[in-house]
Amino acid sequence: MGTQYQLLNLFADGGFMMYPLLLCSLIALGVIIAKAWTLFIAHRKSAAILATAEDLTTTGNVGGALDEASVTPGPAAAIVTAGLRRIRRGSVADGELEQAISTTGTIELGFLERGLVILATIANVAPLMGFLGTVAGMILAFGAIEAAGEVDPALVAGGIKVALLTTATGLAIAIPVNIAYNFFVTRIDTLIVDMETGANRVLKLAWNMERDGKLEVVKAVKSAIQLDAREVAAAPTARPMTAEERRDLGLED
Repeated sequence: MGTQYQLLNLFADGGFMMYPLLLCSLIALGVIIAKAWTLFIAHRKSAAILATAEDLTTTGNVGGALDEASVTPGPAAAIVTAGLRRIRRGSVADGELEQAISTTGTIELGFLERGLVILATIANVAPLMGFLGTVAGMILAFGAIEAAGEVDPALVAGGIKVALLTTATGLAIAIPVNIAYNFFVTRIDTLIVDMETGANRVLKLAWNMERDGKLEVVKAVKSAIQLDAREVAAAPTARPMTAEERRDLGLED
């Protein structure tokens, strides 16, 4: 009870800047808990789903591999799912598989990095807010000295103590938040490797199926609009019809 009372006194002595610092600490704590759980779930079954999908597709059970990947959370499973959905049809447009994998990877990476900006901002802003509170406290302390008309050691020491509380609080918030941010970046790098592994296995499967004749890659057909200007220029122009030819066709009397 005494410790709690002391903490409340320190919070009150810190001044108005302690409230935004408290808000920053609560936001950071919530983001850290949510991010830790999200990354744990995302990585937990990555190796298992990659091995399962490879085993099932090797035996020709692409549908079973797709069913397993679609119910497994995580970015690696999402990439495998996106690739197998197109392979299962038996035909795929040229470049469609690579585009689907790339798009899925971009979406999953954005989801994994969600919240990191908040942690980075708090890690940078919390010490600055603490310094701002310290400067404000020092200004008030020297204002009290000026009003008193004399330098009282107790008054100066008390004012400096109160002013430094916000700096200590800001650093106490920024240090663990910065450690958590770096840890999450490392975990995301591991998940990126998982995604690249999943993409490579899906592409390898597609190449093997195309080689065995089980997958048809439809080449894009060049439309008339996409014709090269030189081809159009080189095309023979129509010869004007003579009067006799027009009469034979009934165009003239």
